[in-house]
Amino acid sequence: MHEKLLKLISPVIPPSERKWCLQYFEPTLFPKSRVIEEEGMIPKYLYFVVSGYLRLFHYNDYGDEVTTHINCPPGFITSYFNFINQTKSNENLECITECKLLRISKNNLDILTEKSILFKNFSISVFQQSLVYNDNRSKELATLSGKERYRKFIKDYPHILQNVPLQYIASFLGMDPKSLSRIRKESHL
Repeated sequence: MHEKLLKLISPVIPPSERKWCLQYFEPTLFPKSRVIEEEGMIPKYLYFVVSGYLRLFHYNDYGDEVTTHINCPPGFITSYFNFINQTKSNENLECITECKLLRISKNNLDILTEKSILFKNFSISVFQQSLVYNDNRSKELATLSGKERYRKFIKDYPHILQNVPLQYIASFLGMDPKSLSRIRKESHL
């Protein structure tokens, strides 16, 4: 199960250090609809998505689910700020589909990054990419219309449409499912 992670790190981590992925990243399999990290708890793991789709979500003041991130393979996902700082998260991490994942605990990530400056730099890069992604997403939600957000989403992530329920996509795009349906119908005309 480690092949995709090894391929991702191969440009920056030498073969002599790649073996640590096998030691510190634990393979896991979760069924569809399983919440693997719960709000109100400290996130236990950073996950690498081998296959499947996951989402981060929280509940708004009205009790509605708000999807803040949808992740697909390959890539990393967790409630980053809370994982790094080991503080309680206000988000849930849920498997949308069956998911094959590699996971590493904060303690093991710390050990790994102490052993290898290259893994430390790679880890910092992953967290920086998360910050940039979230910053761009905030700007898009604030400046783009619903139709523009949808068009950008299908251009950037066409495979998600076939694998993720529309209510999660609508929530992620900052709209209700009826608005997304209307925009999709208008886009197909």
